[in-house]
Amino acid sequence: MADRPLGQGRPSCIFRNRSPNQQKDEKMNTSSLSQSYTACSGENPSRSWILSMIAALSLVALPIAALTPTPATSQTVTVVDVVQVAQGYRASKLIGTKVRNSANEEIGAIDDLIVDQQKVLYAILQVGGFLGLGGYLVAVPYENLQIADDGKTITLTSGGSKEELQQTQEFKYGEQQK
Repeated sequence: MADRPLGQGRPSCIFRNRSPNQQKDEKMNTSSLSQSYTACSGENPSRSWILSMIAALSLVALPIAALTPTPATSQTVTVVDVVQVAQGYRASKLIGTKVRNSANEEIGAIDDLIVDQQKVLYAILQVGGFLGLGGYLVAVPYENLQIADDGKTITLTSGGSKEELQQTQEFKYGEQQK
């Protein structure tokens, strides 16, 4: 059975016809090992040694490169007053809330809240209909709504009866908003 050189998967004649002490000495002396390998295989030992070293160093360098911190880019973080934000109204709680006009007549309910591309907030009111069916959708600027401190009473300050709102252009959800 042919012996295999250190770290190689193909047969070689490096250790053939050598005593165990010679084999041990050659394992310790890499230059004689390289010379024996060259004599048997005809390959350039420095080339294979260099390729082995490159492979070994790349395995060591990858984890080191992953641990090296990259310089952070300058970012500005806007600090908000979380106490003040927490006193606001959750959109999920406002949706479905009844809306009254300035004459205290019920005109509909909030169907949704939408922020346009200029970051302006609109309330979508469902006017008329029954149990969410057959209603007429109207978009009103959020600033036209007055919300009670408890968030349960919403008044449309720009006035308008249910019939007047149904005479305005009906709101239709765009493809992105469905």
